[in-house]
Amino acid sequence: MSILNESYTLANGVEIPKLGLGTWFIDDDKAADAVKAAIEIGYRNIDTAQAYGNERGVGEGIRTSSVAREELFVSTKLAAEIKDYDGAVAAIDGSLEKLGLEYIDLMLIHSPQPWDDFRGGDYADGNRQAWRALEAAYRAGKVRSIGVSNFLESDLDTILSTATVVPQVNQLLVHAGNTPADLLAYCVSKGILVQAYSPIAHGEMLKNTEVRAIAGRYG
Repeated sequence: MSILNESYTLANGVEIPKLGLGTWFIDDDKAADAVKAAIEIGYRNIDTAQAYGNERGVGEGIRTSSVAREELFVSTKLAAEIKDYDGAVAAIDGSLEKLGLEYIDLMLIHSPQPWDDFRGGDYADGNRQAWRALEAAYRAGKVRSIGVSNFLESDLDTILSTATVVPQVNQLLVHAGNTPADLLAYCVSKGILVQAYSPIAHGEMLKNTEVRAIAGRYG
């Protein structure tokens, strides 16, 4: 069985395909073709973000592909800079509009801090507000599952202190050279699925002689 046909089940029962196409650095005008090509070869999990500036193109690729919408799993992310409830509500609706979809399968808070202050100041209240907006979208059926990205234990604790819905996903940088064991175990203990981004270390893993040898052995 191909990994493209395998899935995990989130805490709320929603199935998420194990392997996804990330669209970071794909220009908006090239995104539709890239997404359609990926779907053609069997990808069913497509991941974008407001910050990537390509939601329009990604949505076009999804809508014009030969596969039914309900067979696809589409993720996007709330811009890291949005740390207020009203702003988050508007941005979630903005993503739906840009994608041209009636619902999103997974929406994440992209980062606990704005990128220009990553791992910096205290945005606890802002994260709780953004989370409340995601919970509202979830209850309204605009998004089928909600989560976070780049959240450490302390960031998760901030959300969990007031959450009515526990994040179903934490999307983290995880690969053979970067496995934050304590954080991974903490997520498991809370029923939060860890979704690895850049699992081949931005391509660097393909240059690793041991990994290449293993890949060769297994084809």
